Amino acid sequence: MSVGFIGAGRIAHALSKGFVNAGLMKPSNITASAPKGVPSVLHEFEEMGASVTHNNVELVSNSRIIFLTTKASLVPTVLREVSSATTKDHLFLSVAAGVTIDAMETCLPEESKVIRLMTNTPCLIGEAATAFSTGTYATTGDSRVATELLSSVGYTTQLDESMLDAVCGLSGSGPGYVYLVIEALSDGGVRMGLPRELSLKLACQTVLGSVKMVMETGVHPGQLKENVCSPGGSTITALHGLENSGFRGMLIDAVQAATKRTTELSDLANQGVEFRQRLPQHLTNGNNNK
Repeated sequence: MSVGFIGAGRIAHALSKGFVNAGLMKPSNITASAPKGVPSVLHEFEEMGASVTHNNVELVSNSRIIFLTTKASLVPTVLREVSSATTKDHLFLSVAAGVTIDAMETCLPEESKVIRLMTNTPCLIGEAATAFSTGTYATTGDSRVATELLSSVGYTTQLDESMLDAVCGLSGSGPGYVYLVIEALSDGGVRMGLPRELSLKLACQTVLGSVKMVMETGVHPGQLKENVCSPGGSTITALHGLENSGFRGMLIDAVQAATKRTTELSDLANQGVEFRQRLPQHLTNGNNNK
């Protein structure tokens, strides 16, 4: 199994390390590419024993599975760039938010196999939440390969593409919400006299322990919340304040807003593909890594 990463950033490096650590492949089976002069972690790929290049066409020619880990705005350009080297044996997996399966398939030769996925930054420590959807020509075997690879860096599930924007709004952007909660809890502890370092440690451990309670017991979080609330106690008093401030609704609004923005980005990406289809061919075949 040979894997290539177009876009050698932190997510690409985390995925590659997960694949290697899980014993799914050797570093020598991995290639990463990035444009010259653009910030990347190509040196870290080299240090782990992977191949590196500045040529995307070369990468595709030497890889069967290609992860698109570049900026979403660059995905259509990159796919058109490598289309001449693409065969029916290749499988493209995109982590770019908002770039639809249809947009990717439009940029590649007919019957090309693509998978759209949404992961999140905890993949950097092997605790990702990932969902993926298969394209028109991707096979059951391709789904199994995607599941095996992505499961090496955390939880993975397959679903219909229509749900991926909501996945982005929940788990894709979710770490940002959780970090804000942790920071606010820590600030609260400092406000009440706790040292910053201790307050942050207690906040993190509280979130971690609560997550494990939900995951390992299978008990609904609403019931676990009830179990903490003594009649007339401090927790129910604090929860009353949170409900009055609209805390629950603000989190729901956050997921809704991020989902809506992802859908807007999808529309913009599709418009870009349609626009480029109308351009003369010589204007759409530039090498992104030159």
